[in-house]
Amino acid sequence: MPGLDFTPPKYVQIVQAIQERIEDGTYAPGDMLPSESRLVREFGAGRSTVVRALQILSMQGWIDREHGRGSFVKGSPGRSSERSHAGQSAFDASESGRATAIVHAGRAVAADAIANALGVPTGSPAVLRRRLIADDDGPSELVSLWFPLDVAEGTDLADAQPINIGVRGHLQAVKQVRPASIAERLSARLPSDDECKLLKIDRASPVLNVIAGVLDAAGSVVAVADVVLPGDLHELEDVYPAS
Repeated sequence: MPGLDFTPPKYVQIVQAIQERIEDGTYAPGDMLPSESRLVREFGAGRSTVVRALQILSMQGWIDREHGRGSFVKGSPGRSSERSHAGQSAFDASESGRATAIVHAGRAVAADAIANALGVPTGSPAVLRRRLIADDDGPSELVSLWFPLDVAEGTDLADAQPINIGVRGHLQAVKQVRPASIAERLSARLPSDDECKLLKIDRASPVLNVIAGVLDAAGSVVAVADVVLPGDLHELEDVYPAS
C-alpha cells in the first residue's frame, strides 16, 4: 500500500519555513529577510520559486516587499482579514522600476461601476492614474486608480511622472489623507477593447477584475482601484494553517 506521506511543493516549504522563523522570533518585525539569492542557495530552489513564496508572504501580510531594497518582516498577521489584497497593493505600490509604465494621468469620465464606487453620478469627471505592469513575458497587470477631484487637487496624481513612494505615501505626505478601510470585489469578465490593446490579449480571453474602494476614517471615498489581470496569467493562491 502506498505511503501517505505528502511533501508540499518547494514554494510552500519556503513559505512555512519563513512563517515559523517569524513566529519564533528568528526574524523580528522590522528585520530584513535574507536576499533572494541567499534564499535560493539555502532552499536549493529556483529564483522564481523563491519569488513566488515571497509574493504569498507579502499577500498574507507577513512581510513587506520594497522595490530596490528587499523584504522586511511585518510580523504574524493572525487572521486572513489582516492580509494585503489587490486593492491595497495597487494603492500602496511604488511606481518606480522598468516594469511599470504610466499610460494615463489626468481627468477622465468615470464609467458606471467606477462612478458608483466613487459615489458620484455616472459620467462625472474624476482623476485617473493608470499604470501598466509587465514581466518577462509581457504585460501582466493593468492598474487604474480613480480619485475624486477634491482628493486629487494639489497633488501629483494627474502628473505622468512616476510616484516612487506610491500613491498612499504621496497622499499622506501632501494632504494627510489616510485610508482606514478597503472594500474589495472580485469578478471575471471579458476585456474591453482598451484593455485588449494594453494587455496584448484577445477579445475572447477572460480577465480577473478587482474593484476596491479606499475609504478614510469618516467613510469618505479616497480612491477606487480598478485592477485587471489576464485570466491565463493569474490564479488565486494562498497558504494558511488548517486549524
